[in-house]
Amino acid sequence: MANFLIAGLGNIGEEYAFTRHNMGFMILDAWAKASNVVFESGRYGSTATVSFKGHKFTLLKPSTYMNLSGKAVRYWMTELKLPLENLMVISDDLNLPFGTLRLRKGGSAGGHNGLTNINEMLGTQDYARIRAGIGNDFGRGHQVDFVLGKLSEGELADMASISERAIEGVKTWACAGIDRAMNSVNTRPKKDEQA
Repeated sequence: MANFLIAGLGNIGEEYAFTRHNMGFMILDAWAKASNVVFESGRYGSTATVSFKGHKFTLLKPSTYMNLSGKAVRYWMTELKLPLENLMVISDDLNLPFGTLRLRKGGSAGGHNGLTNINEMLGTQDYARIRAGIGNDFGRGHQVDFVLGKLSEGELADMASISERAIEGVKTWACAGIDRAMNSVNTRPKKDEQA
């Protein structure tokens, strides 16, 4: 049985619930709910454990706030004695349209503070990540307001299918490898799936 750490990025606290920056939290919440498991508070974050096809996934929602996400990820990687290739990070992304998912083997932080801190703390950017698009529908100088703004009712309604696709991507990555997972996640959803 292989173990994996799935870190969904976000900010703790009621005021940040359902904000665009909390896509990682929302996707992990959906996975925990679908698996009938609950998150328990621990060091640097809340964790829940789910199993699938003989694999064990530790879902992590860091409690360090976004800019120090790497502290939580590094701690749990060490605690679980996991190699880098068993880490998946899920974050929001301004550069992708809302509802678009991108799975990558690694890469730069792209201006995302959570990923920047993880790269610094791990000393590498070579780890798998899923970026969930939030769009960039904001005026000049309003990026922070947009990122920390709440999802619209329509966007919240779409979160179920977005979360499902992300979760399936993580499962495929763990069971069949990252290339196959990238092929399934990085295709645009069909129009009828979006409806």
